[in-house]
Amino acid sequence: MQRYNTMDTRALIGKVESLIRETGAFIKEELGKVNSDDIETKAMNSLVSYVDKNAEAKLVKGLSELLPGSGFITEEDTPDDRSKDKIWIIDPLDGTTNYLRQIPHFSVSVALQVDGVVQLGFVYNIMLDEMFSAGKDHGAFLNGRRMIVSPTKDFNESVIATGFPYENRETLPFVEILQELMVTCRGLRRFGSAALDLAFTACGRLDAYYECCLNTWDIAAGVLIVQEAGGTVTDFSGGNQYEEGDQIVASNGKIHEQLLSVIGQHMTLA
Repeated sequence: MQRYNTMDTRALIGKVESLIRETGAFIKEELGKVNSDDIETKAMNSLVSYVDKNAEAKLVKGLSELLPGSGFITEEDTPDDRSKDKIWIIDPLDGTTNYLRQIPHFSVSVALQVDGVVQLGFVYNIMLDEMFSAGKDHGAFLNGRRMIVSPTKDFNESVIATGFPYENRETLPFVEILQELMVTCRGLRRFGSAALDLAFTACGRLDAYYECCLNTWDIAAGVLIVQEAGGTVTDFSGGNQYEEGDQIVASNGKIHEQLLSVIGQHMTLA
């Protein structure tokens, strides 16, 4: 995707955004219609319904037509195919629990990876009709307007989001980290959609976001969006082993080291 400024790539971006908006419209239309018989429990705290599956099917079909022969990494039923040069990484409905409870905070996340590098990322905030997008080395945008991370430098003034891990809850020192952050930053949030947490960090609504035990489809698009908005993304140790979602810290860059220090202190003691 090095030809980002060519008409072909611009046209692809426009078509992907249209497809995502169409999928978001379907998800919104079904809000409140899902009953208990339509819900499956994949694992503890991990739910899925026909909405997730049908949304994924719509995205896979449309993206396959846009880039014939491309592979997919998805959350639901589509078989993973990592052998292709071009791979779409999809979370059709990030924030399923919110959705099923009619809490209006959930999203569609789509990224395009080319030769192992994410080149395009899209996170769609369905209920607010907000399209967050980025192209590698070409900036990040919210509904077409360039965005940058927050200017917050003082950790005491920062607003930070997190998520609760589904696995290893008993062994991870999450409560200890939360306790320290509660008295050292301005506010803590737990929204329930990792993709939107990253998008909000990119546009400055949040100053940072951290979580662990995620999957690549949760963060692939959002990571690129944060980076292209001028932010910093690392794992808990400050390294780059975040691609598979095991640990991630995303911030405006200005409070990154302070947040890593808090996390690292308690992870070391665990």
